[in-house]
Amino acid sequence: MALPQWHYLHGQPLQQGIIKSQEQDFCVVEELGYDTDGEGEHLFLLIEKRGLNTTAVAKMIAIWANVGVRDVSYAGLKDRYGLTTQTFSVQLPGKESPATALLETDQLTVLSAKRNSKKLRRGALKGNRFTLLIRGLTDDHALVNRLETIAKEGVPNYFGEQRFGHDGNNIDAALSMFSGIKVKNRDLRSIYLSAARSLVFNDVVSERISQGLHLAPLSGDAFMLSGSKAGFTPPTIDDEILARFEQQDIVLSAPLVGKGTKVHADAQVFEEQITNRHQVLIEGLIKHGLKNERRGLLLHPINMEWQFVEQGLTLSFSLPAGSYATSVMREIAIISDANKKGR
Repeated sequence: MALPQWHYLHGQPLQQGIIKSQEQDFCVVEELGYDTDGEGEHLFLLIEKRGLNTTAVAKMIAIWANVGVRDVSYAGLKDRYGLTTQTFSVQLPGKESPATALLETDQLTVLSAKRNSKKLRRGALKGNRFTLLIRGLTDDHALVNRLETIAKEGVPNYFGEQRFGHDGNNIDAALSMFSGIKVKNRDLRSIYLSAARSLVFNDVVSERISQGLHLAPLSGDAFMLSGSKAGFTPPTIDDEILARFEQQDIVLSAPLVGKGTKVHADAQVFEEQITNRHQVLIEGLIKHGLKNERRGLLLHPINMEWQFVEQGLTLSFSLPAGSYATSVMREIAIISDANKKGR
């Protein structure tokens, strides 16, 4: 399935750049947001990896520790391409850990090994810090203004194209699954369900931005607390709500579709105009037991910094868990991924 061209918040970028020409062009440091307690049967390994995805490292750790791969945990998935610092935990009840040097390769370095009383759970992640080199960008007034605007106003909180698979194949797989094709692999089912939800979310966000409806709340809108997954729907949009919105204490949200709704009045009418285009996906999601949730409409990079160098633009920022660096990059320039050429 060909993916839509979702609207830009700041207009289509003018410059073109390349990412991931070299592994060190795309660096990610995971931010757990808490420290280990120094004791317990779970060994937390802070790993620096290159050319390996998260599941490959988990298998390597399982072999090293002589345990099943189910005894290895991580907070989130990281891509193969790039230089990534990520924490894994492995359960070693009553066991001494093997020498970490035996785990290391030219693609994997153990930065620290500490004990903790609880395992590392999926989603137990504050966010990620990105340091990127976008090659080919040049220092001009328009791009500098664009970067300053992004730092101040944010970008659409789109799910990145990697969520949808190559050429949107995960959406095609979701449609097949909803038509009755059995998918026995639980992880694949989860991937297809997430892709279906993400497509509808991106469409709602894109349409809202195209109509300028991201600038002010609609009656019946649902909000998220900034930097949090907590949300609420006020009975009315009063002066207090408007003041909190202007101060970015609360942000507008869009639906992660499933059973039920969290908006009403004008917001519900608006969202249903878009979600009604995806009845097959929504019915499939409801059939698989998903309930309506919310996700912030816009994404604000934290501590965004940049510098022009000979090769292009170096850029660093932090994002909360579940957000995509590609959503920030697409607002800066038309980005080509060096690892996707020729695919």
